[in-house]
Amino acid sequence: MTYQIKKAAVLGAGVMGATIAAHLANAGIECLLLDIIPFELKPEDEAKGLTRESSAWRNSFADRGLQGALKAKPAAFYAKSVAALVKTGNFEDDLDKLSGVDWVIEVVVENLKIKHELLAKVEKVIGPDCILSTNTSGLPINEVGAQLSAAVKSRFLGTHFFNPPRYMKLLEIIAGPDTKPEIIEFMARFGEDILGKGIVVCKDVPNFIANRIGVFDISNAITLMQEMNLSVPELDAIIGKALGRPGSSICGTMDLVGLDTGMHVMHNLYDAVVDDEMRDIFQAPDFMVKMVESGCLGNKTGQGFYKKSKDETGKRVKLALDYKSNEYVAFEKPRFPELKEARKTPGGFAASLKYLFKSPGLVGDVVRAYLCRNFIYAANRIPEISDQINAIDDAMRWGYNHKLGPFELWDAIGLEETVEVFKNLKMKLPQALTAMLKAGYKKFYESRADGLYVFDFAAQNYSKIKANPKVILLPGLKASGGVVATNPGATMIDLGDGIACVEFHTKMNAIDADVVGMLNQACDIVEKDFKGLVIANHGTNFSVGANLFEVFVTIQKGDWDILDEMIKGFQNCNMRLKYLSKPVVTAPAGMALGGGCEISMHGARCQAAGETYMGLVEVGVGVIPAGGGTKELMIRATEGIPDGTIANGLNLQTYYQKIFETIGMAQVATSALEAKEYGFIRKSDAVSINRDHQIYDAKQTALGLSHFYKKPTAPMIPVMGDNFKGMIDAVLFNMRAGNYISDYDCHVAGKLSAILSGGDCAEGSYVSEQLLLDLEREAFLSLCGEPKTQDRIMFMLKNGKPLRN
Repeated sequence: MTYQIKKAAVLGAGVMGATIAAHLANAGIECLLLDIIPFELKPEDEAKGLTRESSAWRNSFADRGLQGALKAKPAAFYAKSVAALVKTGNFEDDLDKLSGVDWVIEVVVENLKIKHELLAKVEKVIGPDCILSTNTSGLPINEVGAQLSAAVKSRFLGTHFFNPPRYMKLLEIIAGPDTKPEIIEFMARFGEDILGKGIVVCKDVPNFIANRIGVFDISNAITLMQEMNLSVPELDAIIGKALGRPGSSICGTMDLVGLDTGMHVMHNLYDAVVDDEMRDIFQAPDFMVKMVESGCLGNKTGQGFYKKSKDETGKRVKLALDYKSNEYVAFEKPRFPELKEARKTPGGFAASLKYLFKSPGLVGDVVRAYLCRNFIYAANRIPEISDQINAIDDAMRWGYNHKLGPFELWDAIGLEETVEVFKNLKMKLPQALTAMLKAGYKKFYESRADGLYVFDFAAQNYSKIKANPKVILLPGLKASGGVVATNPGATMIDLGDGIACVEFHTKMNAIDADVVGMLNQACDIVEKDFKGLVIANHGTNFSVGANLFEVFVTIQKGDWDILDEMIKGFQNCNMRLKYLSKPVVTAPAGMALGGGCEISMHGARCQAAGETYMGLVEVGVGVIPAGGGTKELMIRATEGIPDGTIANGLNLQTYYQKIFETIGMAQVATSALEAKEYGFIRKSDAVSINRDHQIYDAKQTALGLSHFYKKPTAPMIPVMGDNFKGMIDAVLFNMRAGNYISDYDCHVAGKLSAILSGGDCAEGSYVSEQLLLDLEREAFLSLCGEPKTQDRIMFMLKNGKPLRN
């Protein structure tokens, strides 16, 4: 049987259900979102003219869920236009529509009776090949599907998404006792390839993997906070980024999730794991019970472990809970010298972690107790929740945003280094771990020439982790001799099959002379020896733009000729990428701002990750884009206009006004799909929802193009000339008169309008790319000479954010 999912249905339009539907739509899947009908017709419904037969009333729960997803922050949809793929309905009128869907996912309240009643109705209408799943986070899959027919049980499984589904990578897949293996295999492949998820196949045990380990992690930290007499801010300072935890740390994460939700999971886990040696830790402390009873649930109620308030002067202040008195007190940022010293320790995260683990005093005591309890608990869960160490590590990285999973963290510190600490803390090592050490194995993961191996407790030996052919890891290629050329800012790597890759590795992948130099060198080499070029990296951000410090120093020295050459060099580099005889595929992900956006725009194709945040933001520091970004937006806006229409009077105002607003307001797309709407990415370009696959996808695109590629013909761009500039000048005058913008904003915007007008020419003129590049460069240089621009650049360098008027 070959399965496919083109249409899906989500049953339950609460926050989780609606945002799952949103992410299915992000992946291009048509989705039906159903919920119950309201219990009663309220006076406000009658005032709108609604009756019990009105679809607007009967579908109101589902409609409200969809509207909530549209308003969600961070955004649940890649773009609001994608919401058109989601249709709403209700359980009474629309269940028969399930006969036409390929996957039904149940996301109703965590109540077995309610789930059984709904699933009994669902199985009567779904097709013979339809896959049915539940999104339960803790109920046993075998119990949820217990009353289904044998045929449906074979296609029934657990698919546990993490909130918010668009951003959280983990998807836990849980087989029921009768689920066909091919269903699990298909859903794992579908989840990874189509939904962009990291898949962990779990056993049907309480809370599966991530929540079992993750809830212990949080409960352990809160217990330690009380045992060691730490304040809430102190706990979050120690058990935060320094230990590879997300920026929200422990208490901030609880506020984000909701204390009621967190306590509900803890309570369910306590009831379910009667044989767990650490079961008592899942009992919420009294102060948390009181918080929930008093409505202090976290961010959704405005107060939890933290609270934002205003003082008597109206100034916003942050408060933290004193859990002993149950009162809020002024937040004071803890000052632990050990944390500061750890950040300075050379050798990266592992060295910093070791420093903290070995530190004397309170910080070291907290770190050792917290990590060692986590280590032992995770080790004791094998084989209960998983047979594989790497499955637990993957689940914690992908589901809880931990930098490393527990066994990876343990390796980073050193297995042997922890043995004496366990003795001091009177912790007993699991028997399998003792046997491992006795046999001379000193780490959980081992990198070998043929791949990565992980220790198998049952076999008491290492087993190879199956490599994913769609995951290309640049560090591995570099280590195995794949470096073609390198300098301090970037490296050219052979991806195989005739495709090369340029990887940036400056701070935040900022563009400097080394990056531009490597791109030019790569062009030389690719022309002779390769079929195509990919520009990609594994950084959090593709590139945050130009190296502002380099620009600022040049300005301060008054080296205007050098700055002119720098800008011209960057422009020429981008044009070389665009007109190379071999295809160039750019692969932005994370932030691609300013110059990073401009590089992305100059490839033959742009294979962006779904989570790409893209924009020409230079006005934030008082300049305008100068690497060809304005030029490219102008080309993309006008290249589809039929010949002769401009000569016949087509008004280009709407085309260029949109570009003026996009650049002038420093608008940033919050996804690759939104970037297409702005014009930063072409509508025809593909998107990689799974970032792990992005370099592979870009390589395949380059290979495909290489069979027939011809470099593009240089276009001539139609412009409005002085008419456009005059129109914008009038708009700017009114905005300044209304005090909506400053004099300097007006000045910068005027420079932008001069470029968009095409310079000093008549409406209907056509200009070359080079003329627009010259106008961009002249405007950039002139603005760099302005003291206010220099002040803005200095402010950005000092504060990491643009100066606001």
